[in-house]
Amino acid sequence: MAGPFVLGAVFSSSNIAAEAAETVSVDALSNSESIQLAQVTSVSELSDVLPSDWAYTALQRLVEEYGCLEGYPDRSYRGNRAMTRYEFAAGLNACLDVIVQLIGGGDDLDTVRRLQEEFAAELATIRGRVDTLEADVAELEANQFSTTTKLKGQLDAHLVVPFDGPGDLDEPTFQYRTRLNLDTSFTGEDRLRTRLQFGDANNALSGVPGGFAAAGSGGFVNDVRIDDVYYSFPIGSRISGIVAANSIVSDDFVTSTIVPFDGPSVADYGGPQFYDQLGLGGSAFAAGFNVALSDNLILDAGYATGRGQDADKGIFDEYEYLVQLNYLSDGLIDAAVTYMDGESGDGNGADGIIAGLLSLDFGGFEIGGYYADQDGDESWQAGVAVSDLLGTGNAAGIYYVEDFGDDETAEAYYSMQINKYWTLTPAVIYGEFDATGDESWYGAIRSRFKF
Repeated sequence: MAGPFVLGAVFSSSNIAAEAAETVSVDALSNSESIQLAQVTSVSELSDVLPSDWAYTALQRLVEEYGCLEGYPDRSYRGNRAMTRYEFAAGLNACLDVIVQLIGGGDDLDTVRRLQEEFAAELATIRGRVDTLEADVAELEANQFSTTTKLKGQLDAHLVVPFDGPGDLDEPTFQYRTRLNLDTSFTGEDRLRTRLQFGDANNALSGVPGGFAAAGSGGFVNDVRIDDVYYSFPIGSRISGIVAANSIVSDDFVTSTIVPFDGPSVADYGGPQFYDQLGLGGSAFAAGFNVALSDNLILDAGYATGRGQDADKGIFDEYEYLVQLNYLSDGLIDAAVTYMDGESGDGNGADGIIAGLLSLDFGGFEIGGYYADQDGDESWQAGVAVSDLLGTGNAAGIYYVEDFGDDETAEAYYSMQINKYWTLTPAVIYGEFDATGDESWYGAIRSRFKF
């Protein structure tokens, strides 16, 4: 409990109401009560101070180490009541007496004064710098973009050289994609994201199923469009939720996609392809949650529809949903099992997908992949990845994928962390479409800037 005579006393917000309720004006107190104070030599002498009080240790030090505390004549401290100016003067005087004794009297004071005079120029310089910093901080606070919103961005640019492109598509190409994320937090644990996206629409990897992992912006050639719009938030300590109005579907609901190639790879097939197989939602409405059943076991679930703005269809006409159970460790095994299904909107349900994902981490050397089945049609991936190869933050990998319909992709990549803003990833990519039998080889370099 805070005392009325503690120099530099600390007041917590939880005590404000109590203190206000017990506040007595200066005029209402007699001067005799204010100045009739008793010196305290032990905190145990104060009848209303208990060891359980939050300020007990501070009061004990002020009394027993510094002799810098006084109480009322009745041996009470009255820590929750307001002090008068008389009481403040008495407490301050007692503490100043102790300070003078601690620094040794006049000689030490003269030494301090000489030091102040000797370093007057340096102290003035420091004072000027502090004043400048305070002015800069005030200007930043007055002109900052937002107290709740941060702007984050990512630019992916691809230079592609076909070694053996399909048909006459054998010329070097260049394309880019830019994302600007406005991330807002109201509590420090939630996130409201609005994403602006723009880039080239053409896919330079025309002979590779799936194309780039960071592809262009579809039909919006160099036009800005809204991509992600969602709000994620915690529900207690073990549950988080997400509600979205645009572009959230499938793997956006899961805690982890498990495979180590999802992210560093240049080709899109570095990530599990079964997440995109149904393609029934994501542009209108989505909702999901994640539940930490234990420190390692996490349950993900999500629902998305592409027809939510249409009053003739509604959010339950065409949709897909996903459930995934993850085992995530800090050791050897990360694994998950997934079930996806949906409704196409014409009265016919889509064929459900059952999948398993696995990654084995042998201390920076990982073996990973997945297997998925959709009514007898299969998709699978297998490969190896090495983290921190020839430098912290670098990543290398090689994998092979056979997608539903027997389309094939293979890639070898090496992601180099140039600095905290820039990553450069050269890759060799192979692709084959089963329907045409065309095989293609590409060399690609992705330059990624994040800010």
